[in-house]
Amino acid sequence: MGGFKQFLLRGNIVELAVAVIVGATFSGLVQALVADLITPLIGAVTGGKNPDFAQYSFTINGSEFKYGHFLNHLISFLIIAAVVYWLVVTPMTKLISLFERDRAATTKQCPECLSDIPIEARRCAHCTVELVPEDEKPQV
Repeated sequence: MGGFKQFLLRGNIVELAVAVIVGATFSGLVQALVADLITPLIGAVTGGKNPDFAQYSFTINGSEFKYGHFLNHLISFLIIAAVVYWLVVTPMTKLISLFERDRAATTKQCPECLSDIPIEARRCAHCTVELVPEDEKPQV
């Protein structure tokens, strides 16, 4: 029982549960945005009265194809993707680049094979070329 308790209280499980709950709530919010704001906006632009895409369909040989329902989900997906990109991915990318820029370099490139090696290395571990320290290089 102790192992099961430890498994449930691990950070990853709790974080995943929170992410799923927030994601489901966010999905409902976006569905409402599409149904209550975006769809009427499209109707206003196209001259129609508050179109409900879910009602759009066509029938072939008795089979009904509900393409309007698909359009509603497509619009929702595009809005979610845009929000995630501009409100999560872009700020995180900038934040990570700020941390990496301020971090002191711990590696350098080998001039011969271009692999990453520790700054203090005197010989490349990949191609075994002998490295000359910066202060001992001849001035040109």
